[in-house]
Amino acid sequence: MTRQHKLKRHYSNGKLLLTGEYVVLDGAKSLAIPTKFGQNLVVEKIQEPQLVWGSFTATGDCWFEAVFDLPKLRLKNATFNSDTEGSAEFIAETLQKILSEARKLNPNFLQTNKGFIVKTSLTFPRDWGLGSSSTLINNIASWANVNAYTLLWNAFSGSGYDIACAQNNVPILYQLEDSKPVVATVNFNPSFANELFFVHLNTKQNSREGIEQYKKNNQHIKQEIEAVSDLSEEFIKATSAKDLGKIMREHEAIIGGIIKQQPVQKLLFPDYFGDVKSLGAWGGDFVLATGTEDTPNYFKQKGFETVLSYNEMVL
Repeated sequence: MTRQHKLKRHYSNGKLLLTGEYVVLDGAKSLAIPTKFGQNLVVEKIQEPQLVWGSFTATGDCWFEAVFDLPKLRLKNATFNSDTEGSAEFIAETLQKILSEARKLNPNFLQTNKGFIVKTSLTFPRDWGLGSSSTLINNIASWANVNAYTLLWNAFSGSGYDIACAQNNVPILYQLEDSKPVVATVNFNPSFANELFFVHLNTKQNSREGIEQYKKNNQHIKQEIEAVSDLSEEFIKATSAKDLGKIMREHEAIIGGIIKQQPVQKLLFPDYFGDVKSLGAWGGDFVLATGTEDTPNYFKQKGFETVLSYNEMVL
């Protein structure tokens, strides 16, 4: 048996939420798309009773390593090479929490006197915000043979739309009904895709902070939730970029009213010739822009170098 056959591979798609940011938590029907970018997790069995973990960037650099004793899942050591938030201990504890929750759901998981080498690798830069956590959780759930939504909610919080994207290869309408995920695949393939762009705002947004802020303002928003659900349906049916721009503006106005924030176009791009909409947690990661072949140039002149066409981003 060659070494290759001992490797088990898991892969999850990244995600973008086109409509329903924040209100997806309260049952709004939301349009989400899986991206061409995602995360791999490769498991190799070894004789030693240890879990040796390595996390790699899209360029192949190891940014986090940890060793856990098995079967106790006790952290032996961790190293972390990064100038972003967090420390080796914090990341190791987060990972340990996810693995422990997976084991609660499947008591046989990692209950072994032998061990594993695990390598995870992103296919997108870590600061893009396409779901380094959700893809990891979905991959671990797949490895542990447990429900990924349950694992997400036991370990963290969130709506779960990102798990749905990790598991689907086409756009989806996602909705929480009685706290249960309802996922419907949709045919969203705009004929005007060449007029749609994703622009990275050069900052990674902490979605948990955005959600906390939202939760302070989310009383009495039943009408807004219904309006966003309708806009999600309209988004799919839009027949031109101009059409879509109008829907985007309405959506921005509703969410801006709830979270008491200025829409991103007013703040950063008031002179832009198309329409710009925040995605996910406002204030970072990617925005969606309608535009022309001049769009990348406009954003790059403003210092936003990462501009992807719709077809470069969407699976």
